Amino acid sequence: MYSILIVDDEPNYLIVMSELLRDEGFEVFTASNGREGLQVVKDVDLDLVITDMQMPEMDGMQLLNHVKALNRELPVLMITAYAQVEKAVAAMQAGAFSYLAKPFSNDELIVTIQKAAQHYSLVRENTRLRSEIRGKSGFSGMVGKNPRMLQVYELIEKVAPTPASVLISGESGTGKELVAKAIHVNSPREDKAFITVNCAALAENLLESELFGHEKGAFTGAVAMRKGRFELADGGTIFLDEVGEIPLALQAKLLRALQERSFERVGGTKTLTVDVRIISASNRDLKEEVMQGRFREDLFYRLNVIHVTLPALRERMDDMPLLVDFFIDKFSQKLDKKDLTITKEALRLLMTLPWEGNVRELENTIERAAILCNGNCIEAEDVQPESVNMDTQAAWSRELDLHQIVPESAGLNDVLYAVEEKMLVDALEEANFVQARAADRLGITKSLLQYKMKKYGIKKKK
Repeated sequence: MYSILIVDDEPNYLIVMSELLRDEGFEVFTASNGREGLQVVKDVDLDLVITDMQMPEMDGMQLLNHVKALNRELPVLMITAYAQVEKAVAAMQAGAFSYLAKPFSNDELIVTIQKAAQHYSLVRENTRLRSEIRGKSGFSGMVGKNPRMLQVYELIEKVAPTPASVLISGESGTGKELVAKAIHVNSPREDKAFITVNCAALAENLLESELFGHEKGAFTGAVAMRKGRFELADGGTIFLDEVGEIPLALQAKLLRALQERSFERVGGTKTLTVDVRIISASNRDLKEEVMQGRFREDLFYRLNVIHVTLPALRERMDDMPLLVDFFIDKFSQKLDKKDLTITKEALRLLMTLPWEGNVRELENTIERAAILCNGNCIEAEDVQPESVNMDTQAAWSRELDLHQIVPESAGLNDVLYAVEEKMLVDALEEANFVQARAADRLGITKSLLQYKMKKYGIKKKK
């Protein structure tokens, strides 16, 4: 919900405008003169100021100058009469986002408001990103000293200053978007927009409009022209997350946009040209998708100029203590739990879990533990996976005398590994080595099953 301030010395106009915008879903604040409006700007986190040009005491131009002194990026929309258009143009030269000359339609007002508020939202997002990502090394938020992660950092440093397209691959939760943001923030485009598109979240017709925009009346519900993500990212970076989910028909249009840096909005005939850097990501093997005919080969090579591969968390478990410390510090501040700590037993337990959801799953686990733990110390029971059935574990422990089957000299890991390998082999043989069925039988993912098969050297007997 966008927060908007309306400043006008005509009470009836304030009432009509505020009711209209509230009906459109905006949060509205009002002020009857420039001085009241300036106080609201100081007190409230606004997305837009709409002010009349002609007012007593402090007019619209004076208010604009005061607003820009407080927040240079906050958009100001000037309302003026036709006779004052020259003053409105002068206001835009002084930093106003736009102006509307009376009389104007409600649709014209709403569209202009949406443009201004969306622009400000993008500006604030990029300011946040620069603060979040830029550290002494330019990689704050990316944690790890594993050799494979060091290779990722080195690759980011090399590719960031260039305009090359980058394809980031890795399992869900490994931090692909964080890498994309780090490339953007360390590039010459850092002051421009970083626009993310989740290609898996939208149907084909909606995705095309999201990428390239649409003209008014292009389809049912297109009540106004809307810029697409490529237009909004002009001069900056567009991040196509889960690019492997884009339907084949739309892949051809995307390829043309990448090759020619031009496109048309849905329902439009005017060719638009943009300058954007493309970073894409996928948890699929796009080479395999190309072989299966589900992804265009020419588009793959266009996206895959530089390839960054992120390791799964289970492949960099030596980074676990660093990651845990990072997330504990993060949630200590977020939850206002000073001196939040974790026991050695809890950390050891975290080191034994499979982490199918990778770093994102670890972050969620630490956050949940930080909320639920007694006091400020995270114990082993606080980081137990949600999937563990404690009643079943208790039943097993009552019915099974481990000393009858496990030598006293056996170490815990030796026993766990032996049991795990036996269960894997049994499930695979029962499923005739159909991995999907075996994984379902064990309650794990197919990718985790494949990892464990490789770990224990399990192969189908010929």
